[in-house]
Amino acid sequence: MSYTWSDLFWIFYIYSFAGWCAGVVANALRRKRFVNTGFLNLPLCPVYGVIGIAYSIFLPELVGELFFLFLGGSVLGLVIVVCTGVLLEQVFHRKWWDYSKTRFQFQGYLTLWHLLLFGIGAVVGIRFINPFLIRLVHMIPYEIELVLMAVLGALLLADALCCIATLFQLHHVVETMRFMDYVQDFTDDFGNALTRRVQKRMEKAYPNIEKNAVLHTPAKEKKSNIFAEGCCFYKVVGLFFIGAFLGDITETIFCRITAGKWMCRSSVVYGPFSIVWGLGCAFLTAFLYKYKDKSDRWIFLYGTVLGGAYEYICSVFTELAFGTVFWDYSKIPFNLGGRINLLFCFFWGIAAVVWLKILYPVFSGWIEKLPQKVGKILTWTAIVLMLADIVISGLALYRYSDRQVNPTPDNVLESFLDSHFDDARMDRRYPNAKILD
Repeated sequence: MSYTWSDLFWIFYIYSFAGWCAGVVANALRRKRFVNTGFLNLPLCPVYGVIGIAYSIFLPELVGELFFLFLGGSVLGLVIVVCTGVLLEQVFHRKWWDYSKTRFQFQGYLTLWHLLLFGIGAVVGIRFINPFLIRLVHMIPYEIELVLMAVLGALLLADALCCIATLFQLHHVVETMRFMDYVQDFTDDFGNALTRRVQKRMEKAYPNIEKNAVLHTPAKEKKSNIFAEGCCFYKVVGLFFIGAFLGDITETIFCRITAGKWMCRSSVVYGPFSIVWGLGCAFLTAFLYKYKDKSDRWIFLYGTVLGGAYEYICSVFTELAFGTVFWDYSKIPFNLGGRINLLFCFFWGIAAVVWLKILYPVFSGWIEKLPQKVGKILTWTAIVLMLADIVISGLALYRYSDRQVNPTPDNVLESFLDSHFDDARMDRRYPNAKILD
C-alpha cells in the first residue's frame, strides 16, 4: 500500500494523538492524576507521529509477514525514540525520561516492554488502522481537507515554536541563575504568563528538566583537550568516512572473490565510498558504544538485528527516492523481499563484533590524535564535499532512471548530467542497479 503526502500528514496527526492518549493513561495509572506528557500544548506527542510515518513508509511490504512486521516495528520504534532522546539530551543537557532503573532497558531511553508495544503497534497499525484511516480520510472533500490540513499544520507549527522557545528560555534562565546566585527572586518574576504555564506543565510531565533538579546537578567538568573524545559528533563523522571507505574496499574484494571480476561498489559518483557501510558503522557505534565491553555474543545478536533492519530500510528508501534497486537477494535462500537475507544479516553481526572489539579502538585512537583545530576543519570540509557528492550522485541517478523514458534533455541541468554521467558511466559505477518501471 502506497501513501500520498496528505495520507502521511493524517497518519502523523492520528498516531501523535494516540501516543499522547496512551502516555496520559499510563501516567494517570502510575501517578494517580492527570499529567500532560506531551512536548506540545496540543494533545499530540510528535515522536509517535514520526513512528507512524516510518511504519507507513518502510513496513507495508511486510503486511503478510507478521514476525518481520513485528520485528521491524520494534526496531524502528527503538531507533526513533533513542535518537529523539539523545537529541533532546544534547540540546538541553538533561534526560527527559530515564528508565535506567528498570530491567531490560536500553540506555535508559526505553525498555523491553516498549519494544513489544512498538512491535504490536506496527502489526495493528499496518494491517488494520492505516487502511481504515485512509478510507476515512478519503471520504473528506478535497477542499475541506486542504483547509483542515492548513489549520492543523499552522497550529502545530505555532505550538512547537512556543514550546521550543520556552525550553530555551528555561535553559538560559537556569544557567543564569546558577551563575548569579539569586535563584528564588528571579524564579518568582520569571517569564510571562504563557511561558510560566508551559514551563510548569513540562516540569510536571518531565521531572528531570525541573529547574531545581538541574541546579543541584554538578557543574560540567572542564572540557578535555583531546579531539573527538568518546562517542561525540566528530568521532561519529570520522568513523562514517572510515567505514564508508573500508566497506567499499571490502565489497569490491568480496565481489572479486565470489564473482571473479572487479566490480564498483561505491554509492557515489566520486570517490570509493559506500554510504550504506559508512552510516552502518556510524549508527552501530552510536547505538552500541555504551555496550562495547559486552560479550561478543551479545554484540553479534544486536548487530544482526540492527544491521538487517538498517539494510532493509536503506533498500526501501533508495527504491522510493531513486526508482532504482541497488541490490537484490531474491535468489539467495532465507531472503525477505530480496532486500535482506539471513546470511548477510549474520555478516552484519560479525561486522559489529569486529568493528567494536578490534577496529573501533584503533580508528578511535587515530582520530583522537588529530589537533583540535585541524580535526574540526577536516571534518567540516569532508562533510561539505560528501554532501556535494551525494547531491550530484542523486541527480545523476535520477536522470539515469528518467533517461530510459525521456532520452532527450529538457533543460541545461539534464544536458550536463547526460554529458558527464551517461549510461555507460552509470552502468560502470552502479553495475547491479535495476531501474524500476
